[in-house]
Amino acid sequence: MSAKTSLTKKDEQIIDHLVAASIPKNMAKTLTVLSDGEETISVRIEGITALRQPEVSIVMQDLRVRRWVKKRDLKKEGKGRPVHAYKLAMPFKKIVDSVEKDERKKIKDIEANITALKKLVK
Repeated sequence: MSAKTSLTKKDEQIIDHLVAASIPKNMAKTLTVLSDGEETISVRIEGITALRQPEVSIVMQDLRVRRWVKKRDLKKEGKGRPVHAYKLAMPFKKIVDSVEKDERKKIKDIEANITALKKLVK
């Protein structure tokens, strides 16, 4: 399990850059917590990020759809809901590379749009 207990100044900078790259803030926070590659339970993610359980669940669904995160249910003694543990499905650097690819595509699309617009207003 992850040893991380709080967000560092560097983590906050990573979050800011991810948000600037169009990653939703809750997702950026969650990715940053998981960035060390260690498995982390949802309650710990909630505590570190100051997100509520439903917010973490929504983010995790999206991250799993993107195939950036894997989920594992841990058996819990007694009754109650299972504990969910999450881990990055790939190195954090590969996720950053994917974000970069998406951002570069947006830049190309913007440039193509501007070029087309300029041709129309000559």
